[in-house]
Amino acid sequence: MVTDKIKRKAAANPEKPPLYSEGLYPNPKKLIAQDTIDINKLKGLVGKSILSIDQFDKDMVLEICKFAALLETTTIAESHPLDGKIIITAFFEPSTRTRLSFESAVLRLDGKIISIPEGQATGVAKGESLSDIGEMFNAYGDLVVVRHTETTAVDELLHNLRLPLINAGNGSGEHPTQAMADWFAILKWKPRLKQDVIAPEDRIHLGILGTPGSMRAVNSFLRLSLLFKAGIRRISIVSDLADPLGPELEESLNRSGIRYDITNDINTVLSDMDVVYMNSIAFLGDSYKTLDSRFKLDAGSNLKEDAVVLHPLARLDELDPTLDGTHHNLYFTQAHGAVFIRQALLISVLNRFDRIPPATPGIVKS
Repeated sequence: MVTDKIKRKAAANPEKPPLYSEGLYPNPKKLIAQDTIDINKLKGLVGKSILSIDQFDKDMVLEICKFAALLETTTIAESHPLDGKIIITAFFEPSTRTRLSFESAVLRLDGKIISIPEGQATGVAKGESLSDIGEMFNAYGDLVVVRHTETTAVDELLHNLRLPLINAGNGSGEHPTQAMADWFAILKWKPRLKQDVIAPEDRIHLGILGTPGSMRAVNSFLRLSLLFKAGIRRISIVSDLADPLGPELEESLNRSGIRYDITNDINTVLSDMDVVYMNSIAFLGDSYKTLDSRFKLDAGSNLKEDAVVLHPLARLDELDPTLDGTHHNLYFTQAHGAVFIRQALLISVLNRFDRIPPATPGIVKS
């Protein structure tokens, strides 16, 4: 019975992997159709730490996303790209999707994992400094993936750390690999957004629910979105704060030239939005609070016919499960694609391009 159900689902939507959940699953091949992946560009990441979206330009983000699309559609794992490499996943703050997607990315490429599942499993519980922990990491692995409750934690680790570090979320700071996974989903949905010149009728109205100035996922998402300003006609930020941006992000938005507005009720702008980026919690002062009904969506919400919804997850009641089975649901694609974005970054930072089969379609090597 289960097998028959899977076959029926595959027949109904041949582009969607049959074991995936309901929702919208754009074909990754459309992102790399009639295009090539420039390994020389990606080599600019070799040995580098991934700390902030501000490190990247549009061309680099596009190469990462195209590489991720190739990894999603091509069997490269059998070449064991990360064989012999040890990745330390140090999560001093609880995580499900980010930690598991990084570890899945490593293991599927035949790397090995040393994992710190929570901060109390380290010497921090006894008062050890993060800079000393960073020194110890140098002897234990080849790359460190870190999530921490404190915004300054990455800088403290880097004081002594000589390995590349990937920031998987630092307090209320940034979450750069999440933003790349977000835009990977968007670019699969509308590949023309990668172009430098986009017709006015093809530009999108981007809605961001949250407080970019104090929420790391929306902070990084907004920063990355500004790199694709040619395809954005308007940004609406939905927050219950009068100033959800802060001076730095406000200056970046003003400098981009993109029209933007701030509202405290998603329903005032929802019907015009093409992409709705949601989040479940807002950081206010020194605590988190859930958002009220002015920030919630369900299958009855006044969404445009072809609008899509993103959410970094985990969700609370702001994103109703009645949207899961609709074509507005891009958030499951967003979550699944994170593995391939992280694979692309790991291969690039660790310089394992020589493990990619030379005849791989779409790859341009030096």
